[in-house]
Amino acid sequence: MTFEVRDVATLPAGSFDVALLLECLHDLPKPVATLRAVRKALAPGGAVVVMEERVDDAFGIPGGPFDRFCYGWSIFICLPGGMYEKGSAGTGTLLRQPTLRRYAEEAGYAGVEALPIEADPMRRWYRLVA
Repeated sequence: MTFEVRDVATLPAGSFDVALLLECLHDLPKPVATLRAVRKALAPGGAVVVMEERVDDAFGIPGGPFDRFCYGWSIFICLPGGMYEKGSAGTGTLLRQPTLRRYAEEAGYAGVEALPIEADPMRRWYRLVA
């Protein structure tokens, strides 16, 4: 088994069986380009697993307690960190399911499956279908 840490844009095509995007997609300035590069790097039959915060599917006022907690982090860390590049998506901490589905579709994925991992009350897990 080999693990690599490097820029996703430099990954060789068709060479990885699994890609894990663990609580990071919301921080990236160009999440669609990242998802596209990950899809390209997958070997046939490879899997992409995304883990993000378990926030509400839609914005609400005043928002649930966990959404408010995540917004607090987002305005100080996630959103500014992800806005450093021109043309940034500016996702911030609250990467809601519809937004992830849109990003995946724009990146060429066939679908997004929410995995039934209920034991983790703070995060949702997804499998992107290449």
